[in-house]
Amino acid sequence: MFKPNEIDAIKEFNEAGQLAPSGLFLGGAEYMFIQGEAGVVIRGKKGMRGICIKKTGQAMVFGIYDESVALGQCNMVVERLGDYLLDQGM
Repeated sequence: MFKPNEIDAIKEFNEAGQLAPSGLFLGGAEYMFIQGEAGVVIRGKKGMRGICIKKTGQAMVFGIYDESVALGQCNMVVERLGDYLLDQGM
């Protein structure tokens, strides 16, 4: 479960690079910020696990993966779902 302060820290996607020094904290886990696109997507990693977050007009789509899923697979699914929601006006 995500805590409100964790969501507040990533809510502002326009400055995704500010997460580089501090990392992402979600569900009590710390993820190293590995890549982001301002206003669009944030990616983080913790060992063989990781997270991808895509922002839409009305939501944030979270994908959390473990070592059984390839990084690219998670990113592709999350980002395509986010793009679909954006295309639907969401």
